[in-house]
Amino acid sequence: MSTLRWTRSLQLTLAVIKPDAVAHPIISEAVHQKILNNNFLIVKSKELKWRIDESQNFYHEHQGRFFYQRLAEFMSSGPMRAYILAHEDAIQLWRKLMGPTKVFKARIDAPETVRGELGLTDTRNTTHGSDSVDSACREISFFFPDFNVSRWYEKEEPLYRTGPLCYDEEKLEHRLVPQ
Repeated sequence: MSTLRWTRSLQLTLAVIKPDAVAHPIISEAVHQKILNNNFLIVKSKELKWRIDESQNFYHEHQGRFFYQRLAEFMSSGPMRAYILAHEDAIQLWRKLMGPTKVFKARIDAPETVRGELGLTDTRNTTHGSDSVDSACREISFFFPDFNVSRWYEKEEPLYRTGPLCYDEEKLEHRLVPQ
């Protein structure tokens, strides 16, 4: 049972453990543990594998850039794990925990971050995270089409903020404890 209580509203963000990390269970578990150790609430979690067209659709804003095809192929190369995380300032906290996109920079400037510790290359950098409230809403909808972000903020956020919650080891999610 979690005794975490927040004084400010919770924010949602999308976090993805990329195929390079999911392919190695120890790395995938290390990232998952970092999420929990940094007091993120895991609202939803699932493992999935994209087809190339889904990957291209998700990264369409990068079409025409030199890394687009490599990124699209990589993201459809194997299973990944997607999370909806909640925390005060979840977007910035997750981005800080991930570290710089460029792994070399992460290793030098932020070696304690996920990418600094576990990233391989700029494409195989272990994780993805939303960079704004708008992208979080769009990306959550892409990965979790049945999840209603507006409804969560309206109905569930106050309950998640005040608890009580428990962590479901099987689903890899936090859930509300019925009172």
